[in-house]
Amino acid sequence: MTTASQQEVTRLLVRLTDGDRGVLDDLLPVVYGELRRLAASYLRKERVGHTLQPTALVHEAYMRLVDQTQVQWQNRAHFFGVAAQMMRRILVDHARAHEAEKRGGEFQKLSLDENLDASGGERDVNLVALDDALNRLAEMDPQKSKIVELRFFGGLSVEETAEVLGVSAPTVKRQWRMAKAWLYGQVKSE
Repeated sequence: MTTASQQEVTRLLVRLTDGDRGVLDDLLPVVYGELRRLAASYLRKERVGHTLQPTALVHEAYMRLVDQTQVQWQNRAHFFGVAAQMMRRILVDHARAHEAEKRGGEFQKLSLDENLDASGGERDVNLVALDDALNRLAEMDPQKSKIVELRFFGGLSVEETAEVLGVSAPTVKRQWRMAKAWLYGQVKSE
């Protein structure tokens, strides 16, 4: 996304925060491509035969995002941070519904991060177990939980995550490493 596009997103979000619902028609085309790319990336890591499509995930997340009346949109990074939360909730809800339907079937798997083990191999993670572990992490350390959510589900860079949270990039890197290690231990034991 170009700097001009990033500034346009921020400008539109400020107008939305100010109550101008008319900007929704202008906002969707500017953010759709990036939301679609994120959704497609998440869903490529899902089980074969997954019924949720990237377009449906984007539309559901976007509808939830623009329905937010209490959010004071700050900028593009903030918007995509909240989008990360929405996509996480949608994917987890979908995984839970699928599991309830199957009664004992296999949970959906996502790759938490290929850097979780020293060999560099990719680790599959049960999405419901990851969500449960993230909720436990949020109780202990909300900032680390938010970093995982922004980086893993939101696809934000270290710098964008630092901007959203108002911390330094080295802080994000350090806490990201610690959070991944802790989460790996949690989901491995489940």
